[in-house]
Amino acid sequence: SLASTAITCFTRGLDLRKGTEDVLCPANCPLWQFYVFGDGVYASLSSVCGAAIHSGVITNTGGAVRVQTLPGQENYPAVNANGIQSQVLSRWASSFSVTAGTKSTALEAVGRSVSTARPSTGKRPKKTLDKKAGNKDCKADIAFLIDGSYNIGQRRFNLQKNFVGKVAVMLGIGTEGPHVGVVQASEHPKIEFYLKNFTATKEVLFAIKELGFRGGNSNTGKALKYTAQKFFSLENGARKGIPKIIVVFLDGWPSDDLEEAGIVAREFGVNVFIVSVAKPTTEELGMVQDIGFVDKAVCRNNGFFSYQMPTWFGTTKYVKPLVQKLCSHEQMLCSKTCYNSVNIGFLIDGSSSIGESNFRLVLEFVSNVAKAFEISDIGSKVAAVQFTYDQRTEFGFTDFVTKDKVLSAIRGIHYMSGGTATGDAISFTTRNVFGPVRDGPNKNFLIVLTDGQSYDDVRGPAAAAQKAGITVFSVGVAWAPLDDLKDMASEPRESHTFFTREFTGLEQMVPDIIRGICKDFLDSKQ
Repeated sequence: SLASTAITCFTRGLDLRKGTEDVLCPANCPLWQFYVFGDGVYASLSSVCGAAIHSGVITNTGGAVRVQTLPGQENYPAVNANGIQSQVLSRWASSFSVTAGTKSTALEAVGRSVSTARPSTGKRPKKTLDKKAGNKDCKADIAFLIDGSYNIGQRRFNLQKNFVGKVAVMLGIGTEGPHVGVVQASEHPKIEFYLKNFTATKEVLFAIKELGFRGGNSNTGKALKYTAQKFFSLENGARKGIPKIIVVFLDGWPSDDLEEAGIVAREFGVNVFIVSVAKPTTEELGMVQDIGFVDKAVCRNNGFFSYQMPTWFGTTKYVKPLVQKLCSHEQMLCSKTCYNSVNIGFLIDGSSSIGESNFRLVLEFVSNVAKAFEISDIGSKVAAVQFTYDQRTEFGFTDFVTKDKVLSAIRGIHYMSGGTATGDAISFTTRNVFGPVRDGPNKNFLIVLTDGQSYDDVRGPAAAAQKAGITVFSVGVAWAPLDDLKDMASEPRESHTFFTREFTGLEQMVPDIIRGICKDFLDSKQ
């Protein structure tokens, strides 16, 4: 029979590698630390043992569980069962179900443990933890936005510093582990130290100890917006491809509005967590200008990004669950933004009616759209195809992985001149340019630029492109018939169809196209 694998309280569905796996859950896992999403069918983000207790397969005394991998789904529900409150998740890429394992397989598991079973945030056994490198399993660039307002006062400010210090220690800061900085929110925000300033826990603890209390209103919204915009630049030590996180500590409630700051943070690809302490009592609610301030600011309102502590006293038990959240990088849903997670293909009409000088204006338009995105090997990608009766791939998505190279490749496109077969060109692009990236992580967009009537059918090829997961924007100039443009565009057609009489009008469309891509990207993520 199959031998089971001993796992820990924190092993998640996505840590298991096989389609069906027999595991052995330990006894006495702390129920309040479990993250479980769904009911019966659980998002693979969930703790396996937590899901098994939630569904009644085992109790807290542990036992054998069979885990079956299932496809992802939408709307995992929140259900309270067997002492565990599962949480809502709007969508996830894979799921699992749990059934009772068999006892015979469980016996062989005693003493067998696997490397994936280690909780990703737990400290490694001392001998393998390279002090300087830090905890490599925790990928995060974190700004602690601490409360320095009169709300919290000097005494609790010091307790807050102690708590942040304990979180910093448990994170395992190091050159290859998490990096942290601190911003103090009060009347005006102040960046106390940046990510790049310290890469050793000892130094960070010293810097936290030295922080002075500023006092003033708790303008958390102002501080959050400032931190999202200014803190994570590459020159201040932010690292490419590492999730950006702001942990907002709030004693009571903010004096200003958090909604706009939350939107800005999401646009900048920052994951906002709110740790609210001593939240407003019933008598105090009248003084709070927006009771839903937490939901407005967090990355996603799914329960994962908000965290509550009743007071600043006795907070040690809250350290580890918070660290686990900060280290689960698959859950940083706001790291992906429309700027760093899209593939944009440009299909450029090279027919003879355009002429050399207007063709330059078309290329300028293409450059200006491409310029807005974060193009890199792990970010967004750009490709271009020129067409007449024939098609020519100017460059594919993987040919150039820096913005400068893409922009110079666009400038280097030579005008073909010829007829117009837009339908054929869409089919060619769907197959040859989008085909290789179809299963990649980025969302796919095609921008079709044309100045006239196509000699062939555009509706069929455009529908096939959309079916292959490509969102199509059509941009028409001069004699391009509106019916063709609408037939090519994705739904809702009005917001995906653009037209201008003159080639000089292309420039004004750039912001609307970028906004359209971002809106579609966000809608697909909800």
